[in-house]
Amino acid sequence: MAQTDTAPPEGNFRTALGRLFRLLLSSDMKRWRPRMALALGLTLIAKVFAVSAPVMFGNGVNAIADRAVDAVIWGFVLAFVFYAGARFMSVGAPQLRDALFAPVSQDAQRLTAVRAFGHVQRLSIGFHQTKRTGALNRIIDRGSRAIDFFLRFFVFNIGPTVFELLLAASVMGVAYGWEFPVIAVVTVAAYAVSTALVTEWRVRLRRDMNEADNEASARAVDALLNFETVKSFAAERRETDRYDEALTRYADAASKSMGSLAFLNGLQAFIMNAGLLAMAIVAGLKAWNGTMQVGDIAAVTLILMNIYQPLNILGWAYREIRQAAVDMERLFETLAIEPDVADAAEAHELTHCRGEVRFEAVSFAHEGRERSLDEVSFELPPGSFTGVCGSSGAGKSTLLKLLFRFYDPESGRVLIDGQDLRDVTQDSLRAELGLVPQDVVLFNDTLGANIQYGDPDADEDALLAAAELAQLGDFIRNLPDGLNTRVGERGLKLSGGEKQRVGVARAILKNPRILILDEATSALDSETEEEVQKALNKAAQGRTTLAVAHRLSTIAGADQILVMDAGRIVERGTHGELLALDGLYARMWHRQAEAETVPA
Repeated sequence: MAQTDTAPPEGNFRTALGRLFRLLLSSDMKRWRPRMALALGLTLIAKVFAVSAPVMFGNGVNAIADRAVDAVIWGFVLAFVFYAGARFMSVGAPQLRDALFAPVSQDAQRLTAVRAFGHVQRLSIGFHQTKRTGALNRIIDRGSRAIDFFLRFFVFNIGPTVFELLLAASVMGVAYGWEFPVIAVVTVAAYAVSTALVTEWRVRLRRDMNEADNEASARAVDALLNFETVKSFAAERRETDRYDEALTRYADAASKSMGSLAFLNGLQAFIMNAGLLAMAIVAGLKAWNGTMQVGDIAAVTLILMNIYQPLNILGWAYREIRQAAVDMERLFETLAIEPDVADAAEAHELTHCRGEVRFEAVSFAHEGRERSLDEVSFELPPGSFTGVCGSSGAGKSTLLKLLFRFYDPESGRVLIDGQDLRDVTQDSLRAELGLVPQDVVLFNDTLGANIQYGDPDADEDALLAAAELAQLGDFIRNLPDGLNTRVGERGLKLSGGEKQRVGVARAILKNPRILILDEATSALDSETEEEVQKALNKAAQGRTTLAVAHRLSTIAGADQILVMDAGRIVERGTHGELLALDGLYARMWHRQAEAETVPA
């Protein structure tokens, strides 16, 4: 995001305008182009009426002043009728424009927000492990809303105001004299320049305020999402103080911003009234000398006041447009982030998967680590059960992330059915993989919706069948609302064992060829572990299964067990073979057996 803070204002403007017009001209917005043209036309028509209305009013006043003309009453009445009609059209046309343009603006916001959300979803796991959820949500929300603001206030306010100024200057120059367009242009130019200079200063203050706001939001979201950790460490006061610290910075920045706004408003009022004074004095002198009529004084004054109406919010609009440009820049910087892992241009679908997995001399290192995996090679025959164990940091979870292609190996290959994972699409790969993690995190939705996440097209019978296999059938039948029971945020209304079985049911419903168990029972008590293990055993039947285990008893029956240490496979074999080897696995087994008072 540093680019936004240092980019020149004109660069932000040009970039934002370019992106805005590319969006409006994109194929997704093609259906709205007739409305866009009609909305622009209504805006320009409104400005024509806005300039003509004061001229009609001046003519009416002149008709009243000139009593010698026959039928004078009809002259000024007709002039005032035209004035009222033009005033109504100058206000009514923009209202009709807003009604016509509302679907266009909303669709542009929707497209931008959905595109950003989808892009963030597709970014690599490394991005999601370091992002601040609250700040990222604000960036997407502000960036999409900036589209609407930019459209309404730049396209339909600032641009048409320039058109109105040029039209008004032309009318005043032809009808009343060259002095009046000069006064109008100089006044508006002074107003615009002073507003731009002060607003540039205010934008820097506003950026500081938004940074503090983002930080406060991110801290609040972090604390609220992790409230269990906060409470377990009795850190409520600490988190409240941190939030107060962030809000204090925000309050200081907001106070400076409000003070600068008061200065800007005073400066604008001085320039506007100075322009009106100059216009009134010049018009009065001309009327005194007989070169203008009394009604003409009213006309030129009203024309300038009409120009002032959109200028009244120029400072606010300019500041908000500048901020909208910054918000759009932040959003598009996020959209410009390339995923670390992307599908190759010629990637094909992984079809007819048999479930054969092979690692060939795979090496990989996480950022900041010397080596996570070092020349790891092994094979999982279709339908086999392979267990992986080892000490913390041995590289077990890294194997699973490489299999899901969350990362690409630095050297070597990971293959399924002889196909390098880099040659197949990520969607088709992950469609064949089912995961039951150590900590199953559920959505704040119903129990049925969370199970159905494994297969959105599954019907209720399929959901109940998967729940039965996952040992959830009795639990669901005893719930008053059954599958419609709300599970709470992250599934906190369910126990650990119930959440694990929901995770198992979700994996069963997905019906993957390859099932991955990432320490799926390590956080459970013995009784709950036994129930979940039964569900896992049923889920593993007929599938290639790779199970990372902390409790070795859960993989003792595996077809092969891989023992890892310091990123290498140091032992492999069946449970009996590894015990007979009397190496690392045997020591781990005896240590756990003694701790659990289970005979080795």
